[in-house]
Amino acid sequence: MAKSLPPLNWFRSFEAAARTLSSTAAANEIGLTQSAVSQQIRALESRLGVVLFARHARGLTLTDEGRKLLPQVEAALETLATATRPYAPARDSAHITVAASLSVIEWVIAPALPAFHARHPGLSVRFVSTIWPDEFSVARADVEIRFGSQKQVGANATALGPDSLIVVSNSTAPLADQPLIETVGTSNGWPAWAHASGMTLPDPTYFADSYGLALTLAAQGNGAALVSSVVARAALRSGQVTQAHPRAITGAEGYHLAVQRHAPETDGFAAWVADLVQSPPADTRVSSGSDQRSTTG
Repeated sequence: MAKSLPPLNWFRSFEAAARTLSSTAAANEIGLTQSAVSQQIRALESRLGVVLFARHARGLTLTDEGRKLLPQVEAALETLATATRPYAPARDSAHITVAASLSVIEWVIAPALPAFHARHPGLSVRFVSTIWPDEFSVARADVEIRFGSQKQVGANATALGPDSLIVVSNSTAPLADQPLIETVGTSNGWPAWAHASGMTLPDPTYFADSYGLALTLAAQGNGAALVSSVVARAALRSGQVTQAHPRAITGAEGYHLAVQRHAPETDGFAAWVADLVQSPPADTRVSSGSDQRSTTG
């Protein structure tokens, strides 16, 4: 079996850093943090078993191994760019590419998209589904909605919100009697919420890898989910779920907006997304089934 290749992002970070001789400049170019670029380069060095850069206080210099690798990586990246260029839609004033998680595309953007299209009938939008910050450098999108902490998403991204973690469900049963749906991969979850609310809750029954999937499970009657209020806004407005408890907590991660190509159409789309999540949803009623009882009495 052929040996697996290092991730493409590692090579992109190496190439950008080798060309600029600066991890900071490379990070700005490809839309990552300086620490993420440095980590990816060190990971590539570890995988290859060589040192590619000499680190100095004022920048980087290539080692002999780095100079040997650079032209091969440049040629490979150019080959990939040439191979994929025919599939990329033409960048003009009538088209933008938006990279976001499926949670945002399905629950935030899609419900309001008909109204946006009615206001911009000549604009086509290509959506690329992504989750974590390092995936956005591959997407090469005009507008990005990144998920993570402020440190993870980079300095050029602004938080969407107001945002908090709220409990949603479409059941009228008391919260303590409902199955709990946990979103994995986030820093704050049901234990943090239970501590803040003073409740004792059972262990989660279901686990989802995104707020959007957790919200889908709750909307379909599978229990109560702790999700981002940004993602839940349209579902609350449409009545697919209600807020099952008044307690909200602050999440360590959130959604952040970055415009990578400034133009009237991209700036307009970004402003429209920001406006979507600024005002509270039409229906923020707390379900009559909510309570503050502990499962231990």
